[in-house]
Amino acid sequence: MRATFMYGAGDVRIEEVPDPTIAQPTDALVRITLACVCGSDLHPYHSMPTGDEGVPMGHEFIGVVEELGSEVTGLKVGDLVISPFAFSDNTCKFCREGFHTACKHGGWYGAGGVGGAQAEKVRVPQASGTLVPIPGDVDEKLLPSLLALSDVYLTGYHAAHMGNVGPGKTVTVIGDGAVGLSAVLASKQMGADKIILMGRHVDRTGLGRHFGATDVVAERGEEGIAKVLELTGGEGSHVVLEAVGHMPAYEQAYGVVRPGGVISRVGVPQYEDAPVGFGSLFGKNVTLNGGPAPVRAYIEAAIPQVLSGEIDPGLVFDSETTLDDVAEAYRLMDSRTALKVLVRP
Repeated sequence: MRATFMYGAGDVRIEEVPDPTIAQPTDALVRITLACVCGSDLHPYHSMPTGDEGVPMGHEFIGVVEELGSEVTGLKVGDLVISPFAFSDNTCKFCREGFHTACKHGGWYGAGGVGGAQAEKVRVPQASGTLVPIPGDVDEKLLPSLLALSDVYLTGYHAAHMGNVGPGKTVTVIGDGAVGLSAVLASKQMGADKIILMGRHVDRTGLGRHFGATDVVAERGEEGIAKVLELTGGEGSHVVLEAVGHMPAYEQAYGVVRPGGVISRVGVPQYEDAPVGFGSLFGKNVTLNGGPAPVRAYIEAAIPQVLSGEIDPGLVFDSETTLDDVAEAYRLMDSRTALKVLVRP
């Protein structure tokens, strides 16, 4: 089969590799019918050291179950399924508490001997707890929105959920990528009164307004902070959803959050050290939270929202490639020519 590997910054290749096989009785084999490139894939695309061995890429997919291990329950061969971007047993203590990305028996696609999802097939560990069936006769037009539930939309939702977004709240979303726009949509769903989107790409912020943003701030740094403070009567935002992962975005976050507010981060941090002292968090009594989204905790409730047309998170996909052209998908997203690219094996 064909699969995607990264060998270093900017070096994405499609290679022929053996089909995956059942390794554990809790595994399933899935033929991938729809995948995509994630904004987090661009971090290694920018900075990964060159190596002789490629890293399997991709962690978002819809597919058809082709084979099941002997201990898999709740699934059958032929099921159309969505996978969260991390696999989990859905039964351990952390899963039961709603933090599936910390599952005691879980892990990540593309690591630990598990293949990536930018491929024709993938082995899914802990299949009973991970894979979620969807109707086999679903309208094909809804598939991109269902795919968005594997990561991007529910990562934005997780940011809003952890930030306790709700009626009466002003929310500032930092980042106009697919996750940031998803955070806007989720905040609208949760009833936020005012949603400020910090982004400078007009085509993206236009979609942000469609999703529910009431204001757009194109400025960055101190100028951007001043603009948000102006829009909030000098008080700042009750909730700040940081969907970038770079230090300037974090600095903007603590600059615009109001006293007693919450900063919820879902942009994968590209730093380990960050200010938490009096001038950043402590002096304002600010709460800092967020992390990898436990998509499995939210996905079953979100599927009916997509099927009913209540939400259409698949609008973040604005380009499409075949698996053979996946390197072009990375290039399009890296150059900001595309917001998020569908990949059809």
